[in-house]
Amino acid sequence: MQVNYNKVQKILHEICLGNKFIKKSLFELETLIFKNSKKFDNVSSKNIFITSLPRSGTTTILNMFYDSDEYSSLTYNDLPFLMSPNLGKFLFNKKSSTEFMRPHNDGIKYSINSPEALDEVFLSTYNKEEILENFSQYINLIKLKYEKKNYLSKNNNNFNRIDLINSKIKNCFFFIPFRDPIQHANSLMTQNKNFFNLQNKDNFILKYMNYLGHYEFGKNHKSWNIPKKFIDIKDINYWLEQWLLFYKKILIEIKKFNNIYLINYENLCKDKKSFFYLLDSLKIKYSKNHHFKNTVKDISINYEKEIYDECYKLYFDLSEISKNYIK
Repeated sequence: MQVNYNKVQKILHEICLGNKFIKKSLFELETLIFKNSKKFDNVSSKNIFITSLPRSGTTTILNMFYDSDEYSSLTYNDLPFLMSPNLGKFLFNKKSSTEFMRPHNDGIKYSINSPEALDEVFLSTYNKEEILENFSQYINLIKLKYEKKNYLSKNNNNFNRIDLINSKIKNCFFFIPFRDPIQHANSLMTQNKNFFNLQNKDNFILKYMNYLGHYEFGKNHKSWNIPKKFIDIKDINYWLEQWLLFYKKILIEIKKFNNIYLINYENLCKDKKSFFYLLDSLKIKYSKNHHFKNTVKDISINYEKEIYDECYKLYFDLSEISKNYIK
């Protein structure tokens, strides 16, 4: 998440990302200019969609695919012209290899050339019918800029769009990582506090997250599912319940499609060869040199046993499903 912008860059972000009419106009202009450009056939492409709760390993898996140099994906270099990536290349192309540490305090570094969850700007600009009409074109424009036939997206909000994406994008694959519930819930709660503090220090961080449709943490946090019992975001039980509701919904989606793959992140860190075997069987390109790290914290927070037990029962069920296609 890049937030170290100067004043001019902040104004550009507000103009290009803060107004729905301007966003649509930029996409329409880009489509008009590049309508006769090369078309990438989605049928022969591998279109990867990584989606899950944040803090589940989605960024690490995203980088594993992206480092193979086989995928077109939005990067920080596309900001603020996310709706018109090819025009943006001429208008505001940035060149730098400087790396920054993510504000998440998780040790992950990024540069302007790093991929990020940025297609939410497009997807949240349009309604369902408009997405169905324009999403393939948008993906093609990204492929056109980066000259790779395969598409790669990390977007935690896409768990709500699996039906929609499957109905429009051919040859697509969904990878959904999950983690130990108590470790995951604690990580979510910690990041929420972290971003709340960051947004208190710099209001642009809040605006930036709103521009990009990032409502995971901080003052603009939105629940992934309507809370049933717990509403206090300072209570780990809230995050455990959100974990439970989220992955219950994923179980429903898995029964509807055969292109959704659950990834037990703890197991991935112990033995990445099993996951690589799955990708090889699907003929999906990836970087074999990628390192996966699992951070385990000593958690001594009070939690409700009933929600805790229910989470771990679901965690076991998810793990068993993930074994069905990872040998």
